[in-house]
Amino acid sequence: MATTVSFSVDSPQGPRTVSVAYERTGAGEPLLLLHGIGHHRQAWDPVLSVLAVERDVTAIDLPGFGVSPELPDGLTYDLPTMVKVLGAFCEEIGLDRPHVAGNSLGGLLALSLGREKLVRSVTALSPAGFWTEGERRYAFGTLRAMRRAALSMPVPLIERLSHSAAGRTALTSTIYARPGRRSPGAVVAETLALREATGFHRTLASGGSVAFTDDVPGLPVTVAWGSRDRILLRRQGIRAKHTIPDARLVRLPGCGHVPMSDDPARVARVILDTSR
Repeated sequence: MATTVSFSVDSPQGPRTVSVAYERTGAGEPLLLLHGIGHHRQAWDPVLSVLAVERDVTAIDLPGFGVSPELPDGLTYDLPTMVKVLGAFCEEIGLDRPHVAGNSLGGLLALSLGREKLVRSVTALSPAGFWTEGERRYAFGTLRAMRRAALSMPVPLIERLSHSAAGRTALTSTIYARPGRRSPGAVVAETLALREATGFHRTLASGGSVAFTDDVPGLPVTVAWGSRDRILLRRQGIRAKHTIPDARLVRLPGCGHVPMSDDPARVARVILDTSR
């Protein structure tokens, strides 16, 4: 079950209250998990139990996604603001410089937290921000098309499709290389999360000019990319390695854009190895 916490974040118009839903489990050094745009904290469910054996794991719904309300007026979805929000969240629940793992948008946020030295290590799975302008337009167009498709389908149709491998493929093959592995319930929940994501458009609007161009020195960094990523193409991992020379670049064979479901054991191992 999710817990919701509220905390204050400064804005140009004065303090604003942000609320975030999260789930915390396990024991060990702290580990924060950040999902991608249009997804929710349950994206990490396939690896959560393995990680929780060795880590105190916190998976959050980013503001405007899952069951977390969107950012209040006065706060934007740009990287500096989101880093400030995540830093305040960690302080509020007592996470002292956690390890962090993020996927897609969450990977970009994880690297940004690392750049600010707010975390102990970074694992970025297909992180945003290493695209060319053409690749960014392609990714954003694909995400918008996924959102339109989710909005256009009645819930009974989504539920009906989820009960066959072919239907789950139709709903989720853009982000998973092995969509048939997803349970019907998970597919329905994440399709509804995409259509109900109140922060979707504001996040995309803030991401139009984003490029991650800074090194992240002084802490362990792993960048991992699925060989079958259809949203952020795997050649972007080479650019990430050039940008962060000391990072470990890991290939995830047979994995799509959201690899936690496609190969849970491999993804969990990558995260645990980075956070030693």
